[in-house]
Amino acid sequence: MPPRKRLSAQDWVDAAYAALGDGGVAAVAVEPLAVRLGTTKGSFYWHFAGRDALLAAALAHWERVETEAVIALGDTQPDRLARMRALLVLALEPPGASVELALQPTADHPLVAPVLRRVTRRRLEYLGTTFRDLGFSPEESERRSLLAYTAYLGHTQLMHATPDLLPDLSGYVDTVVAALTRGGCPTCG
Repeated sequence: MPPRKRLSAQDWVDAAYAALGDGGVAAVAVEPLAVRLGTTKGSFYWHFAGRDALLAAALAHWERVETEAVIALGDTQPDRLARMRALLVLALEPPGASVELALQPTADHPLVAPVLRRVTRRRLEYLGTTFRDLGFSPEESERRSLLAYTAYLGHTQLMHATPDLLPDLSGYVDTVVAALTRGGCPTCG
């Protein structure tokens, strides 16, 4: 038998993150993850005090990768409409969207609830800023950011439940951006 690879805490977090997308909070279980990683539970306990610590680390990873990193990439787009388009494309691609959907049924879980609340608030605030940058009033920006976010959540649900019904992502994103920026946007042309 070949020697086992020494796993890092990040290896476990990556596996837990993938498990979140595959089966939600319940899928973040030490024994199945150890099998998936080809190691023993002892490796897990070398890095984490318990399952909750791993779940918290996987949730933090999701927040960093699927919110903060996406926002940072959006900020690299000087054109505001291109930024909106880039945000939607990035948000609608797996695995982040699948993790989002998998977390929704456990939105009241003590570790999940604060992260979901923080992520949702951060995303809505960023979208609101993007709409204000496009020239919408603060009130209209808030409404449109909520509409954009619920479109994202709805698309994510369809991607999970009926992926064969989804249109080409590129054309869809263009339509969504046009709808979200239509009427009252002085800088949208």
